[in-house]
Amino acid sequence: MKKIESIQNRYVKNWTKLKTKKGRKIQQSYLLEGWHLVKEALLAQIKLQVILVTADFKEQAELTKLINQEQQLILISPVIAEKISDTGHPQGIFAIAALEKSLAEIPAELAGKWLLLDNVQDPGNIGTMVRTADAAGFSGVVFGRGTADLFQPKVVRSMQGSQFHIRLFTGNLSDWLTAFAQSGYPVWGTEVSAQALDYRQVKRTHNFALIMGNEGNGVDFQLLKQTTQNIYIPIYGQAESLNVAVAAGILMFQLSNY
Repeated sequence: MKKIESIQNRYVKNWTKLKTKKGRKIQQSYLLEGWHLVKEALLAQIKLQVILVTADFKEQAELTKLINQEQQLILISPVIAEKISDTGHPQGIFAIAALEKSLAEIPAELAGKWLLLDNVQDPGNIGTMVRTADAAGFSGVVFGRGTADLFQPKVVRSMQGSQFHIRLFTGNLSDWLTAFAQSGYPVWGTEVSAQALDYRQVKRTHNFALIMGNEGNGVDFQLLKQTTQNIYIPIYGQAESLNVAVAAGILMFQLSNY
């Protein structure tokens, strides 16, 4: 197994740059940190360019069972682990994976359930929604304009491996709404207004898209003009609003016809 000990090593410098969007774009790769994420990637047969481990990594035996002989492993020092980590408390394992090149292409077939994120910026909210979409049997999640980069370390960690079970895309949501309309599938926007419909009045279906918007401002009004119908969740107490991830969870399961 190859061993790297110095933070001045050129590979280490490149791995550290993967914390930034510019670095990920230049290298066309991103970093997975922690055993749970690396394990989920291996189980999903995601091609990993290299796996980095420290000498005290506790799950070495299980890792050995999951990888093949062609998988490159590099032993790194604890100081390197701290350098490339985005958490401050590294678990002793990382992996480098290639950025997918087809994320911006709208699929020809849009059957199924889709979650669209408009300018959603909090990594925790994004991760919760992606995991819920995974649990609810959705076909995919689309990261629209203004939404946090899906390969940002905090977003990657917050998805907890669900990104390997569900299709993720990036793109102009207006184009996606046009594609759904052409396919004949309804698109539900989320809006608090007199024109919006109580979500419980919407007929459940197998094929639809749901748009969730920015934590403070909601869905862009131009997108709301393109929807089939805008819906809302009634609030009976004194809370001003629901957290976007909580609202998305309610709607994803309520609108789905299983």
